[in-house]
Amino acid sequence: MTLLITFIAAISATVIWYFSSEARELDIGILCYMYWGASLMWLVDAAFEYSEKGAEFFAPSASQMINDTYLGLCVTVLGLIIWTAVLLIKDPKGTVRNALSRK
Repeated sequence: MTLLITFIAAISATVIWYFSSEARELDIGILCYMYWGASLMWLVDAAFEYSEKGAEFFAPSASQMINDTYLGLCVTVLGLIIWTAVLLIKDPKGTVRNALSRK
C-alpha cells in the first residue's frame, strides 16, 4: 500500500506540474521529486521483500495492510508539509513578505 499511495501521489503531482503554469511557479516540482523518490524507495523495498518472501508477499495480513496504508499516508502528508515549508521560505509570489511588511 505504501508503494501504491506514493505512486498515486507522484503521478498526481506530476500531472498538476505538467498542466499548470501556476503550479510550476509554486515549485511543485519539489513535491514531484519527493514523491517519485519515495515511490522508487518503496519499489526497491517491495522487490527485496518479494525476493525474500516469494508468493507470500502478495497475501499480507489485515493489520499489515492497515500499517502500510497509515505509513503511506504519513509519507504523503510529510511531503506536503516539507513542500509547504519550502514554499513559505522561498515565497515565490511575495505573499508572506507583503503580509509581514503591512504590520
